[in-house]
Amino acid sequence: MPPEPAPVRVVLAEDGVLLREGLAGLLGRFGFEVVGAVGDAEALKGAVAELAPDLVVTDIRMPPGFTDEGLRAAVELRRAHPGLAVIALSQYVEQSYASDLLDSSDGKRVGYLLKDRVVDVEEFVANVRHVLDGGTVVDPQVVRQLLRRRRDPLLRLSEREREVLARIAEGHSNAAIAKLLYVSEAAVGKHVGSILAKLDLPPADDTNRRVLAVLAYLRTGREQ
Repeated sequence: MPPEPAPVRVVLAEDGVLLREGLAGLLGRFGFEVVGAVGDAEALKGAVAELAPDLVVTDIRMPPGFTDEGLRAAVELRRAHPGLAVIALSQYVEQSYASDLLDSSDGKRVGYLLKDRVVDVEEFVANVRHVLDGGTVVDPQVVRQLLRRRRDPLLRLSEREREVLARIAEGHSNAAIAKLLYVSEAAVGKHVGSILAKLDLPPADDTNRRVLAVLAYLRTGREQ
């Protein structure tokens, strides 16, 4: 029998001890190997340099300033290590650096999730695995914050098209969107085609490419 693949090596960065230990236990339960758990951004950068993890899961606001230290560290790490998977966890949407994080390494192997909206353990783990497989996972609230920066073009979209757009940015396929919105898959396909046309985005069948196309569109407005 072929040898089992090595477990995914993870470094956690979270200043709250209980949440840090809880995340470590959760990931360990699902077969991940937590090789480092730190409480500030500088320690995170040091742990990545020393331990060479496959994945970083980091809080956004950490000591000493409790502003955006974790997010800035994540952006730096992605620039230094383009293949490093990163998931940012936050109570808030830090818009400027959120765009920079999603822009790093062509937007692949990255996630931005809001802590209060992570309510299903298995869904969270599925999101982690999706990011490790090269995907992009973005909380819909983050998407809405970024959408506000490009408000004028989005006025072209109907309310239903904006709903579908948010689901696309979450990484859902047409079939999954149809189930979530209680409409037919054919109807979703028409909405997707209309959205891509109205936003001047190239059509693509691959779900992750659709997510990247939407995020690329959103990022173009980050200086506006």
